[in-house]
Amino acid sequence: MIRLFVGLGNPGFEYEQTRHNAGFWWMDQLAKPWHATLTPDRNYHGLVARVNHPQGPVWLLQPQTYMNLSGKSVAALARFFKIAPHEILVAHDELDLPPGQMKLKQGGSAAGHNGLKDMQAQLGSTDFWRLRLGIGHPGARGEVSGYVLGKPSLDDRIAIDRCIEDSLQATETFLSGDMSKAMALLHAKPQRPKPPKQTPSSSGAASPTRPKDTNC
Repeated sequence: MIRLFVGLGNPGFEYEQTRHNAGFWWMDQLAKPWHATLTPDRNYHGLVARVNHPQGPVWLLQPQTYMNLSGKSVAALARFFKIAPHEILVAHDELDLPPGQMKLKQGGSAAGHNGLKDMQAQLGSTDFWRLRLGIGHPGARGEVSGYVLGKPSLDDRIAIDRCIEDSLQATETFLSGDMSKAMALLHAKPQRPKPPKQTPSSSGAASPTRPKDTNC
């Protein structure tokens, strides 16, 4: 089961609404159904909450170390409570997905994401689970830094928030440890509505043909 949920972002008012804080946005929504309040804990360099679950305690964490030192916070809590990397799920912003899309995966490259890089270094493993929340890409590598630290458009923020809301349907599945089922839930594409059936006229006769235009 997932024993530690992590949302990545940067602390401080100036970063609250920036794309790089999508993981913080996700954590805020995850905590609500549990009525969990994240409070500062110096031991773990972050905002922390404990949720008592029938299968055991579950931890929620928002590192307050700034993004590039996120692993310092995650590893401190994971080591103290003996939480293995595969029992950790981290939500983070993802440049390679458009706003409104998400992907769940285990391991893999950090792809330039400094928060993931530090987690991999501090944990000594890439086996943690990642919930990748799409924020889109600016189109040029040199623009990435300013882009992730900028605010999304209203439409993009609505799409990201809707994606976050949809992701919460998998919470109990994360806790059960059935990650294959969680992936199926999160990656399922909505079915396209079927076109309405064409019904014949009540008389059963074919529709009259349109008269030819005689004014040409």
